[in-house]
Amino acid sequence: MHWSRSITVVGVHAEGEVGRVITGGVLPPPGKTMFERMAHLRDADDSLRRLLLFEPRGAANHSLNLITPPCSPEADLGLIIMESRYYVPMSGSNTICAVTAVLETGILPMQEPETRLVLETPGGLVPVTASCRNGRCERVTFRNVPSFVLHRDRTVEVAGLGTVRVDVAYGGMLYAIVDAAPLGFAIVPGEARDLVAVGEWIKAAAAEQLPSVHPENAEIHTVNQTLFAGPISATAEGKTARNAVIISPGRIDRSPCGTGTSARLALLHARGEIREGETLDHVSIIGTHFLGMVEGTTHAGDVPAVTVSISGRGFVTSIGQYGLDPADPFPEGFTLPDTWFA
Repeated sequence: MHWSRSITVVGVHAEGEVGRVITGGVLPPPGKTMFERMAHLRDADDSLRRLLLFEPRGAANHSLNLITPPCSPEADLGLIIMESRYYVPMSGSNTICAVTAVLETGILPMQEPETRLVLETPGGLVPVTASCRNGRCERVTFRNVPSFVLHRDRTVEVAGLGTVRVDVAYGGMLYAIVDAAPLGFAIVPGEARDLVAVGEWIKAAAAEQLPSVHPENAEIHTVNQTLFAGPISATAEGKTARNAVIISPGRIDRSPCGTGTSARLALLHARGEIREGETLDHVSIIGTHFLGMVEGTTHAGDVPAVTVSISGRGFVTSIGQYGLDPADPFPEGFTLPDTWFA
């Protein structure tokens, strides 16, 4: 082979959502914080994301994670998350994928029955507890960055839909949260394409009509996901509900979405619909589960916030190398709107 670049990638899915993890062949980007490192890739050198996420090496249905040494002395590992269109401050499914990959490949030592570590993400420090047995990482539980509500019971005008009631909450990304039932959705697989189309319309309207800025980091701004919320019902352990998160430029998160679950828990807590210590079994469109819990209250700047834990499973699916032939006409890939929708 005559590759000018070779990158080692571990394939992992977290409850169905694919998050590939780069474990070799890439040096840490410059920056004194993980947010600065992320911003460098986003603003100065987006070639890595394009090379591995765009076709012909990638596809619209997964995300990419870069493992780096941490910037903070409190952390064990740094994590930069790249999605189809955005670099995001935090992602729950990608956290689960990254932790599963680094423990099962031996990048960090695995301790049984529990391995404790701290990830440094662009959104902040994320403490993690991994349940481990017989050399496998069986479950990952993490305490997310503070989650909070920015807009409650607002309406937006959506082309083709009219007036839609929306809440905006942050759980590591900024979400427009809408009730699925009034829009005619039960959040089942056959609705996937329609959920994507409607979700992108709602996201665009909310981003324009409901300005949203993180109170501690003004560079985190603008709604970039829609969460369709199914009805809440009671269980022996707490509450359960279905949900679907729409990821731009146009697909559904296959997992129950960790940051979306965090944002929804912040909203439910603000409404008095869930108590501290009560479990939310959040169910994805394909029937997989994340367990979320409000552990306590805090603040993000001057905005009331909650501390949320999220728990889910990751599974390694592949270990391989991606390369770049210097004669390849697509060194940074390409997209087409048949599957990328933009």
